[in-house]
Amino acid sequence: MEDPEGGRALRRFTWEEIGQRSGRGPAPQERWLVIERKVYDISQFHRRHPGGSRVISHYAGQDATDPFIAFHLDKALVRKYMSPLLIGELAPDQPSFEPSKNKKLVEDFRELRATVEKMGLLNPNRTFFILYLCHILVLDVAAWLTIWYFGASTVPFLFSAVLLGTVQAQAGWLQHDFGHLSVFSKSRWNHWVHKFVIGHLKGAPASWWNHLHFQHHAKPNCFRKDPDVNMHPLFFALGKTLSVELGVQKKKFMPYNHQHKYFFIIGPPALVPLYFQWYIFYFVIQRKQWVDLAWMLSFYIRFFLTYLPLLGVKGILGLHVLVRFIESNWFVWITQMNHIPMHIDYDKNVDWFSTQLQATCNVHQSLFNDWFSGHLNFQIEHHLFPTMPRHNYWKVAPLVKSLCAKHGIEYQCKPLLTAFADIVHSLKDSGELWLDAYLHK
Repeated sequence: MEDPEGGRALRRFTWEEIGQRSGRGPAPQERWLVIERKVYDISQFHRRHPGGSRVISHYAGQDATDPFIAFHLDKALVRKYMSPLLIGELAPDQPSFEPSKNKKLVEDFRELRATVEKMGLLNPNRTFFILYLCHILVLDVAAWLTIWYFGASTVPFLFSAVLLGTVQAQAGWLQHDFGHLSVFSKSRWNHWVHKFVIGHLKGAPASWWNHLHFQHHAKPNCFRKDPDVNMHPLFFALGKTLSVELGVQKKKFMPYNHQHKYFFIIGPPALVPLYFQWYIFYFVIQRKQWVDLAWMLSFYIRFFLTYLPLLGVKGILGLHVLVRFIESNWFVWITQMNHIPMHIDYDKNVDWFSTQLQATCNVHQSLFNDWFSGHLNFQIEHHLFPTMPRHNYWKVAPLVKSLCAKHGIEYQCKPLLTAFADIVHSLKDSGELWLDAYLHK
């Protein structure tokens, strides 16, 4: 068999051979993956992968067809650059994906993906995003006008902080849209505006967000692959399986049986002001992301120039800390309500649909919930179709529910306050599982 583009002889492989090239095991230096039955050697390329080394390596030794389709806009262009990595294809007697995966479910999801494309649900309404950006800018200006007109007394100061905290939260949802390539048809246009929104409006680096967030989407709630669960085991014991494992190993970095209580101290209030605030600067300097650093500095220069004459040094520092505190609480409760209560474990290499459904849940739709969460109340649809513009999630939701019902997969959707409470309940449950295993197993 020859490569139709390069004329090279293509070898044929079995899934057993591919599974051994995962970067671990008998061939630790080799990383192969499969896309549409073609076998690619990414052993060297993973370091140059535009999306980051880790996200592509998480699929080494596995079929990566569905994540490849989900993450890339211009697939023809990407395939062109992948051509030198092509080393062979699956042998004719081998299935198109691992034999352990649910064949009918994989086929049905790919049919659903084709339906979504035909319905135009991946096409953005740019008016929606323009108006969304405008509402953020209006809130930003209103915060400054509040202090300028009413002065820096307690009430105007706090009201302005709430407005600025809202700006940070909503700009966070908007940068998320551009980061996922959901607004423009060209990837580079999304990347350019992404740097402006996350850098100039929020003071954070696009490269840092890309590095972490795409790993999360590739393998959600998979320990050692999803950075969002890296708080296990240093701060929290997450998931039933991992918590019991930790207890059996007699490991105790924190009093996990009380984690549902100290979550209110080191979780929502502290993540952004005490961790993200310094780590993002370390990240861009250590990785020499100077463009991102320039965008970040433009945020701080604008913030200090506009508020320093009104508040002085102490006032502006207090305002900044308060804004980050509001943003942090907003961000943590929204982003964790869809994931912490769900299944958390090591990567079991199940199909794309099951991977996303077991790690995500939804929150009921309403105008407030849509706005407050940046449409992340449709977390299931977002994870299945990460480049889909968020204003179309509600349209695809019935199709996803139908597929879940057909295959007996639970589609979880709950009220907003219940979702918040489930974070605490799940932490309490996993903490108790850890304690029982720690004391008795």
